[in-house]
Amino acid sequence: MTSRFVAFTSLGRRALPNQWDFIALAVVVAAFVAVAKGSVGMTAPLTAPVTADLSLDYANLPYYALRTTLRMFAALSASLVFTFTYATLAAKSRRAEMVLIPLLDVLQSVPVLGFLSFTVTFFLGLFPGSTMGAELAAIFAIFTSQAWNMAFSFYQSLRTVPRDLEEVAEGYHFSPWQKFWQLEAPFAMPSLIWNMMMSMSGGWFFVVASEAISVGDTTIKLPGIGSYLALAIDAKRIDAVLAAVGVVVLVILAYDQFLFRPIVAFAAKFRVELSAGQTQEESWVRQLFLRTRFLRALVTTPARILDRIALLRLDMPHSEGLRLRWSGQAVTRIQDAIWFIAIAAMVGYSLYQVFEFVSEKLSLGDLRETVILTTYTMIRVFVLIVFASLFWVPISIFIGLRPRLAEKVQPMAQFLAAFPANVLFPIAVVLVVKFSLNPDIWLSGLIVFGTQWYIVFNVIGGAMAFPNDLREASVNYGIKGKYWWKDVILPAVFPYYVTGALTASGGSWNAAIVAEYVKWGDDKVAAHGIGAYIAQATEAGDYPKIVLGVAVMSIFVILFNRLLWRPLFALGERRLRIN
Repeated sequence: MTSRFVAFTSLGRRALPNQWDFIALAVVVAAFVAVAKGSVGMTAPLTAPVTADLSLDYANLPYYALRTTLRMFAALSASLVFTFTYATLAAKSRRAEMVLIPLLDVLQSVPVLGFLSFTVTFFLGLFPGSTMGAELAAIFAIFTSQAWNMAFSFYQSLRTVPRDLEEVAEGYHFSPWQKFWQLEAPFAMPSLIWNMMMSMSGGWFFVVASEAISVGDTTIKLPGIGSYLALAIDAKRIDAVLAAVGVVVLVILAYDQFLFRPIVAFAAKFRVELSAGQTQEESWVRQLFLRTRFLRALVTTPARILDRIALLRLDMPHSEGLRLRWSGQAVTRIQDAIWFIAIAAMVGYSLYQVFEFVSEKLSLGDLRETVILTTYTMIRVFVLIVFASLFWVPISIFIGLRPRLAEKVQPMAQFLAAFPANVLFPIAVVLVVKFSLNPDIWLSGLIVFGTQWYIVFNVIGGAMAFPNDLREASVNYGIKGKYWWKDVILPAVFPYYVTGALTASGGSWNAAIVAEYVKWGDDKVAAHGIGAYIAQATEAGDYPKIVLGVAVMSIFVILFNRLLWRPLFALGERRLRIN
């Protein structure tokens, strides 16, 4: 009895708050207050965001930044749910993969404006008379700039789990549920976290389009950094543009320190290596919470419950287990044939609906025009991805192999990735107009400005996941110079690079909508490309042209990915993964 009393007393003392608890509690309370304050305006009457008091007063910037940040984190949460369901199903089911991965290729290339053109009315109809519909439309638009990259990353990681670790899981007789949570999800975590950071930053790139929604006669401007930037660009207020950029820098530094840095430090424990790493990622926020007593005791029970759920022996069926056993391969082939026919029927029906909608107002001449413009954009995207790869892959490997350097570079890389391309529009428009430059050349850099960071973040994540024991082995065997690059590190990061290049390619198609048609006040400059075509059609509310442009772009992207990126992805999965 005495020993139980002593143990209970000791446990009670360990749960009593200390000085670190009060500091951490202040941080948590401040976060809740910020969320509550930013959420108040989401249920205001619908007329509020249109008529109101969107001004260029600097005093409004903190509130606008809070509203934008909440939208981005709501979209990030939805992206995580989407990633764990969609990417897992694609990686585990061969038949689902046949549909989901090509569909993901299309979704990542469909421009934000393309989604907004057809979803604004839907979301406004869900909440008539309330701002919530417009908020959901903006969150969905940001979601479309975040989710595809994360899903591709998680899918790639699930398909490239080292074979020796899979054999260990089989040796321990893990069920599919246990294998996912004990092996596959932890293995994918470092790359997923870096792609979460990239997705969060990528959301800033399209924040103007998502908060200042203008499709034909429908115009809605929600309070936020994006709508503030749009207002500043229309008013030609360069000082307001720079003020918005300064606030973006502060917001990025804040969520880097309070969220992503602790997550990166936590994810270091999931790196695949047999020897201890020489450097460890650090986070003052994580150290703060580790020193608390009350808060740690508060989360102990939920953490144990989650651990028990992850260890449940749920015998989830494999895709192979769904096949009929009694006639083996014959039945499998029949099932595959039925599946292919069903897919072909759905694709054919979709194309027929597009044709019916478009053919009412457009002709073969319009189709010929979109094909030519899409070819221009495809050449532009391919050339830019090649140049970005040659420049950034060696630098990203150098950073990723040095965790302390990566820790210092991370906020800068996030800012550069999040830097709104709209800020460069004034410079681009003024230079093109003043010096009579060719917009087809001088606007091209705006396309890759935001998307090159997909390559950077993925390659850094791949280099950081490179096992320390393999690095030590290459040193012991004296592998240096070009042989180290050719035989060691480039094969190791190649699957990550392909994921980054694939998402950068899709993001570049998307960014073309923003970058090929730029405005500064009343001045407008357009390059020849499908991006400018869709942007101008969206501005005019010409839905047949929007549908035609998006459809032709989607077909080009599928062919581009199937003929180039998918073979490279299969090569990385089959021959170049770490065994």
